Amino acid sequence: MQVDFYHLTRDPAETLVPMLAEKCMGADARVLLVSNDEAQRGSLSKALWTQKETSFLAHDFAGSERESYQPVVISDNCEAPNNAKYIMLADGQWREEALRYDRAFFLFSAEEIEEARTAWRDLSENDDVTPRYWKQEGGRWIEGP
Repeated sequence: MQVDFYHLTRDPAETLVPMLAEKCMGADARVLLVSNDEAQRGSLSKALWTQKETSFLAHDFAGSERESYQPVVISDNCEAPNNAKYIMLADGQWREEALRYDRAFFLFSAEEIEEARTAWRDLSENDDVTPRYWKQEGGRWIEGP
């Protein structure tokens, strides 16, 4: 299982999530997008609708009547009503439940750096997990050491 750590140093999660979701959907993978912050969940939804002028990324919130059909579901917990194989933790809080998925994306800012370091150390000791670190350099994301 792969866990991608994305260190948000310049752009907020609302900028990165649509890009990651689009790549996941391009690989025919459904996504569960998790945040405990209700305002952030709303901002993430808006970003999925408006990131590109010519298109949007289909999604809905957990608890809606169409949740099981959506390629992206936004939730406050790690239960995937759309049978997602990928999970994005957008609020900087690592959750062990993410290890049930085929791939996890853990987005964190400078404020959550200690939690990210702890998660990295713990996951690095797990033989079933491959952690990867991504950082912003200029306007691009590059894999770090």
